[in-house]
Amino acid sequence: MKHILSTYLKNIAGITSRGDAREETYYPELKTLFEQFPVGEGKTVYVTVLPKQTEAGNPDFRIWDGKHHIVGYIEAKPPGTNLDRIETSEQLTRYRQTFPNIILTDFYEFRLYRDGALIDRAAIGRPFIAKKLKTTPPIEQVENFENLLGKFFSFSLPRVFSAEELAVELAKRTRFLRDQVVAEELKEQEKGKGDISGFYTAFKKYLIAGLTEKQFADLYSQTIAYGLFAARTRADGAFNRKLAFDYIPPTIGILRDVFHFISLGNLPKQMEVIVDDIAAVLNAADINQILNQFYKEGRGEDPIVHFYETFLAQYDPQTRERRGVYYTPEPVVLYIVRSVHHLLKSRFDLGDGLANPEVTLLDPAGGTLTFPAEAIRLAVDEFTQKYGEGGKTTFIREQILRSFYAFELMMAPYAIGHLKISFLLEALGCPLREEDRFQLYLTNTLEMEDIAQIDIPGLSSLSEESCLAGHY
Repeated sequence: MKHILSTYLKNIAGITSRGDAREETYYPELKTLFEQFPVGEGKTVYVTVLPKQTEAGNPDFRIWDGKHHIVGYIEAKPPGTNLDRIETSEQLTRYRQTFPNIILTDFYEFRLYRDGALIDRAAIGRPFIAKKLKTTPPIEQVENFENLLGKFFSFSLPRVFSAEELAVELAKRTRFLRDQVVAEELKEQEKGKGDISGFYTAFKKYLIAGLTEKQFADLYSQTIAYGLFAARTRADGAFNRKLAFDYIPPTIGILRDVFHFISLGNLPKQMEVIVDDIAAVLNAADINQILNQFYKEGRGEDPIVHFYETFLAQYDPQTRERRGVYYTPEPVVLYIVRSVHHLLKSRFDLGDGLANPEVTLLDPAGGTLTFPAEAIRLAVDEFTQKYGEGGKTTFIREQILRSFYAFELMMAPYAIGHLKISFLLEALGCPLREEDRFQLYLTNTLEMEDIAQIDIPGLSSLSEESCLAGHY
């Protein structure tokens, strides 16, 4: 290790002596130093140098193992920078709150932060010797530096066993994605030319008139986070951003469009980093245990929506208050749905109530489909009690999937609603086939009109959904 550090300091001092070096000029030397650190037999270190568009982006380096396991991040400042001042800056505070394993360095001193707290530091040389004396500084604190890097490389995300803990981890990364990445990418991309600005243009034109860039960044970031969560519930083994697309049902066209870009598209590097980080958190979590936790705590039979409420409370409690995003108590849902079921029988002479072939159900503001889901349960229960289990699958495919509808304006509830119905039908013994879908459509119910074919690549499904919603 001493030889590696000796070469590193010599090269750093040589760059400094030229007198014209920018911060980025030193990056290759730091990258090489970390790649050469002996992390153990059979382990490989990969260092990604991230583009430095603005101070609002990600840290300068991402360290990972090449197999979608993110070790941590490095934020570098020019040699001789006062790290005490940087440590309390808005930028580093944001990084420390978002990334649980990060190093701050001026290429000579290294400070390691774990979950926001400074846990170790080491100075391997003195920058003023290179700057003032024009010579290579002697090596210092070799053992301290080795210990610091050992702690850095030993980091791994803990398995998150509570819904609240997972919600916190997802929320802080989603806020970072919203505020620092999507918003910046919208500013960087010429309107209508980039993928993200294309999504923004389409949503503003066809769904939400007057949608601001800030509002879109919020909508889009939530969709990515909860779309990844939805995909993770389907993954049996390892999970990462690139696999997410495979777990989005092909019948949910708009979500497929979004994740075709997120998983398979040319994602901007700054955005790729934070989305990978969200996927890494989900990969470390035991999702099934987290969902089962809601049952054990007596919160009812809708863990998908309960988790969304928990997530939103951490992500943006003000928006939650303003939009009234609260889970409707199950007794209220049961009372309303059963009342409709009873009225269909008693006032409209439809003996099977919600299960009657003449009934068409539409929720024009479906949200996360709490009410349609209960209507499906009640209709299936009515059918099986009267006609037995034998025809249940046919009843679901011919009646429920053809005559039950819902419209929703916001992408995150839209994704959750599809996920919930998918789980519900599995629980009822009739899982969705590849060609099946529940007829929940992303559209503006109050301003519904046929949308012409969208010429933005990858967003044809938006016009298709609107046309289908208008037709039905």
